[in-house]
Amino acid sequence: EETAAAQSGDSAAAAAAAGPDTASLMSSSPLSKKRRLGESESKTGSNCSSGKSVQTDLREAPANGMAKNGSEADIDEGLYSRQLYVLGHEAMKRMQNANILVSGLRGLGVEIAKNIILGGVKSVTIHDQGTAEWSDLSSQFYLREEDLGKNRAEVSQTRLAELNSYVPVTAYTGPLSEDFLNNFQVVVLTNCPLEEQLRISDFCHSQNIKLVVADTKGLFGQLFCDFGENMVVTDTNGEQPLSAMVSMITKGCPGEVTCLDEARHGFESGDFVSFLEVEGMKELNSCEPMEIKVLGPYTFSIGDTSNFSDYVRGGIVTQVKMPKKISFKSLRTSLPEPELVITDFGKFDRPGQLHLGFQALHEFHKKHGHFPRPRNQADANEVLSLVKDLNEQAVPPLKQEHLNEDIIKEMAFQASGDLAPVNAFIGGLAAQEVMKACSGKFMPIIQWLYFDALECLPEENKDTLTEENCSPKHCRYDGQIAVFGNELQVKLSQQKYFLVGAGAIGCELLKNFAMIGLGCGQGGDVAVTDMDTIEKSNLNRQFLFRPWDVTKMKSDTAAAAVKEMNPSIHITSHQDRVGPDTERIYDDDFFENLDGVANALDNVDARMYMDRRCVYYRKPLLESGTLGTKGNIQVVIPFLTESYSSSQDPPEKSIPICTLKNFPNAIEHTLQWARDEFEGLFKQPAENVNQYITDAKF
Repeated sequence: EETAAAQSGDSAAAAAAAGPDTASLMSSSPLSKKRRLGESESKTGSNCSSGKSVQTDLREAPANGMAKNGSEADIDEGLYSRQLYVLGHEAMKRMQNANILVSGLRGLGVEIAKNIILGGVKSVTIHDQGTAEWSDLSSQFYLREEDLGKNRAEVSQTRLAELNSYVPVTAYTGPLSEDFLNNFQVVVLTNCPLEEQLRISDFCHSQNIKLVVADTKGLFGQLFCDFGENMVVTDTNGEQPLSAMVSMITKGCPGEVTCLDEARHGFESGDFVSFLEVEGMKELNSCEPMEIKVLGPYTFSIGDTSNFSDYVRGGIVTQVKMPKKISFKSLRTSLPEPELVITDFGKFDRPGQLHLGFQALHEFHKKHGHFPRPRNQADANEVLSLVKDLNEQAVPPLKQEHLNEDIIKEMAFQASGDLAPVNAFIGGLAAQEVMKACSGKFMPIIQWLYFDALECLPEENKDTLTEENCSPKHCRYDGQIAVFGNELQVKLSQQKYFLVGAGAIGCELLKNFAMIGLGCGQGGDVAVTDMDTIEKSNLNRQFLFRPWDVTKMKSDTAAAAVKEMNPSIHITSHQDRVGPDTERIYDDDFFENLDGVANALDNVDARMYMDRRCVYYRKPLLESGTLGTKGNIQVVIPFLTESYSSSQDPPEKSIPICTLKNFPNAIEHTLQWARDEFEGLFKQPAENVNQYITDAKF
């Protein structure tokens, strides 16, 4: 159960966690069962076109292909099956009515556009008035060297349009006028000056057009959301409603409800609940959802029950998902008094510092026409001075008592940097916010999110990061060299890595490998193995594959796709399952020649096998996975961290016998009861007979 945005963000977060010494990004993706499609199903065309201006009113454009033959038909469940598990049909239908504008087609913008198109909105318009430069090739995976000097949006349109034939993709290179902006339900701004952000934000807020602003500078990222003053969220977390068995309800104001003590009820204060099958106090069975206050793990209070009948026994209490209204401030209003999301409690004061830092970088660019030069002390000092001025004018709680000058200077040093892993992470988050804005499902970010991955910088030999070493080399890695220097780029190019799995996050990993130059130099190599073939349901999130690739091998197709993104990558594709039966292929020589391994697997057994191999050969292992909108990352470094197999997930909850016999109240209870009955009728007697025949002591 996955979304493309979650896969993108998880693979990039793994990269940030791993750091440059592991020379890699990481992730995992579920590998799918083989299925062959008929010829008529295996190829579909694209209905997308490119143009410098949009002539039609996109709000009245035809449905995006989810409705077939011009009618309101069902969503293509063969394509969107995994995403439907996460969002549901109603949210998907709301998404298919949304026209999206993505402005800025550098690395961050193309990442956001890719994820939104895969998600299945009504239409996507990509906008950029700039031309491709060498530094763009560090992370813009749909630009080629022959595209230098061409408009980024026009070049990217054809390649983005191939991702989903149900979503029309249009390129636009004109100004963002108010009449043009009025065609969209959601506007996404990247690589945009602050003055332009404020102008567009004022208009969008007044017209109830939802706005997402995203930006990255080297290892730093920024995200802002404004979904209007009357945003309604239908489901804040997407989880199944909780339920519990009732053992007692008191009469009073408020009344107190006690649940069976076999399991905690799991409710939170402010939740709404409804009651069923209550005997005695039957008034509760017909009540509207009631707000509760949690008193303990097995008790909570409800409204006034003093005039209700006496409680006798029984009853089921179930959580009710109530719509929640949220009011957002405009960018202009929120900028001086930001509401900041804390993502890392080890960096509790960091968001406020970065908020001022990004504003200072905009001021610097406005004054000089460019961002600070890599590792230039004079430029960094000027940015620091701008931050101090902004801090003097700021009001609490934004005003910082102690500015971290090293962090501010590091922002200036990296302002010209453009990193594929950071763009993938922030781009994944931004695309998920767009999906929330369209669907009304899941709680949006309120309103500012800041991120940094400074842990990726070397802890030792920092003096190697000089202005000369980080200056542009007029090559495709200039955006990365600006952050890490040329020496690390050479090391990355010489790495030998093994990627196990080429599914959803496996595709994201390979894209990021190609962008950062992993295995692209002399002696470097990336080996990828996957024994699976491509099927239609993969196309919604495994973005290296196209409809005409269905039934082809994943590893071969993915390797060919990233070879187009960066022709310098040395990549070898395999179709072998990892395990004891293939140790003649992945033998001592193979593993001893590696610099690291990245898992992109869908089962624990294969993960544990690769973990044992990496422990034995003392190789770094990058492990991650996703489930719906959730993700996990583990970086395993020999002699530094625990291995993957060193820890285990907590055991799944067992179902007490008394519940199965006396109070079955959930579907899993009936399934377990049926299983026990089956074993009692057909399995246990036969085993007893066999044991009686073979065991003289039975």
